Amino acid sequence: MFKPLISALAQFAAATAGRNMTKAAYVAVTVGVLSMVLLTDNRAREARGWVDVLLWTCLGYFVFEWLVRLRHMARQGRLSLYVSSSAGIVDAIGALAVPVALVLGAEPRTAWLLSVLWVLKVVPGIPGLRQLRRVLVLESGPLVSVLVIFLMVVFLASVAEYFLERDVQPQTFGSVPAALWWAVVTLTTTGYGDAVPVTPLGRLVAAGVMISGLGVFGLWTGILATGFAAETRRDNFLRTWESVSKVPFFAALGPGAIADVTHMLRTMELPARTMIIRKGAQGDCMYFIAAGEVEVDLPGKKVQLGEGAFFGEMALLGSNKRGANVSTTKVSRLLVLDLVDFRVLMARHPELAETIDAEARRRALENR
Repeated sequence: MFKPLISALAQFAAATAGRNMTKAAYVAVTVGVLSMVLLTDNRAREARGWVDVLLWTCLGYFVFEWLVRLRHMARQGRLSLYVSSSAGIVDAIGALAVPVALVLGAEPRTAWLLSVLWVLKVVPGIPGLRQLRRVLVLESGPLVSVLVIFLMVVFLASVAEYFLERDVQPQTFGSVPAALWWAVVTLTTTGYGDAVPVTPLGRLVAAGVMISGLGVFGLWTGILATGFAAETRRDNFLRTWESVSKVPFFAALGPGAIADVTHMLRTMELPARTMIIRKGAQGDCMYFIAAGEVEVDLPGKKVQLGEGAFFGEMALLGSNKRGANVSTTKVSRLLVLDLVDFRVLMARHPELAETIDAEARRRALENR
């Protein structure tokens, strides 16, 4: 009777031991943070008991998750590595922050505010943030250079406004630290309006600071956009390289030739039962199957082509009219080679041209 329950608990513990977020963890983070928000709302006093139960339940789950991972890493001999990693630190904070605050005498409503740190557990599971981290590391030099320019402008502007406005507005610009607030607000183009220069020279400096702010943040935006574009191109190249290397047709090529092919091919992700080629249509590309399966509808029969096969080359070698309907039978990843790139590739790699030509003649004989 208890065997199914024990088996389910074992599977749950095994899934929890992994370093990725589980569905239960996402639910716990969502419920826990929302409960913390309700705890701060005086209008939810009647539901205070339920809120406390939910918070303690979520905390219990995070403590359980942390202990399971500690035990799992200890068995693998990687305990010290896990404890010192960012994921291990986040797990420890999620499990210990609130209890430690309560033990140290913090008021419960204040201690439970630390449960907002549970949202940090979601960070490792967001692919875009990993990409952002790589961009920040790669573009750290230019970003820091712009930051230095930002700080220089802020400091110079605050000193200038202090000199120009201190006698006219002693309460607002009576010191350099006070003027720093105005400089930061103005350079970020926020413009609260709580501190405004009134002298002509002061306004001239303010105009320069506002224009500099547009330039500084424009530089930051351009650096990050360029970094993201380069990182995206790199990821696409690596994915295409991986797909190309899996196609037996390209297995005999060296790394240089595969890189050449990778730059020419584009990837298509198609669901099942999608029409790729229609009979009689103009042919301007051929396809390689990196994953999945397609069905070629020939007169009197249907032929299935699987991973590693290619099709559509007939229209590029002879008549540019498609000779059959081709559709996917399952989710498939195709590599597409356009006509212009096909001719360039055949000129660079005659052995590929011979192989494709031989395969085309063989299929032409089969289809008669």
